[in-house]
Amino acid sequence: MASETGIEPSHWMITGVSGGLGRALAEAVLDRGGVVVGTLRDDKQAAEFESLAPGRAFALLLDTTDTPYVLAERAARAVELAGHVDVLVNNAGYGLLGAVEEVDEQELRHQMDTNFFGPLRLIRALLPHFRERGGGHLVNISSVAGYIGMPGFGIYNASKFALEGLSEALQYELQPFGIKVTIVEPGAFRTRWAGSGLRKANRQLPEYSVIERMRGSLEALDGVQQGDPERAAEAVITAVQAPEPPRRLPLGTDAVQAVRAKTDEVGRELDTWEQLSLSTAFRAAEEV
Repeated sequence: MASETGIEPSHWMITGVSGGLGRALAEAVLDRGGVVVGTLRDDKQAAEFESLAPGRAFALLLDTTDTPYVLAERAARAVELAGHVDVLVNNAGYGLLGAVEEVDEQELRHQMDTNFFGPLRLIRALLPHFRERGGGHLVNISSVAGYIGMPGFGIYNASKFALEGLSEALQYELQPFGIKVTIVEPGAFRTRWAGSGLRKANRQLPEYSVIERMRGSLEALDGVQQGDPERAAEAVITAVQAPEPPRRLPLGTDAVQAVRAKTDEVGRELDTWEQLSLSTAFRAAEEV
């Protein structure tokens, strides 16, 4: 039965619903009469989340750095709790600030496990369910930093670039099964991302003054970002409900401007070096 908004309720699994975009999205889906399995790392937050909509909001303890076996078990539990899953939103993640040279091996691996390998494993765990149901939607929360490299975020960039490359390939692989894929690229939103949610490399090399300037910029930005998580959630739902959802959905004026600037830059560079790029084919036999 349709909700009061006229949108059919759907069943979502959303990772990272303790705050930020994940929480705003979960609340927006629940407000529309939907069912949400929201993942949390702290069991103390479970009862509060489920109180948002008893019988339709289900808390599931999950850490995206868990083993493939554990994540597969959690995905199966999500299906059991919700009855079925229509939309998987890979939202859980964090930013890591530090020059590539500053980040140690443990920090690097934790960033990649959280932002890339965890989402990958959840996707793999849920794909049989989606194929059996004849459809579904994967929404991978990337970042404008998943499209544009930024000083101080090389490892974070790598995790999000990897997620975007995976998403593009999945879009082609899953199209025959009616499964859709959308990459969401938020700019600066008023969440904990730039504040308490941001991790910083333990080692700081004085040679990288650009990183120190980035730290200062983020501290000044925290709490005054122009992006509204609730409006971002509405945009994601609108995209998911669209008959032909976008492959990429930049969110925020800053994100749109940055993506356009990068696209223009790539086009100009391609034009500049096109002849050299085209000069690499084997010579025709008569030219030798």
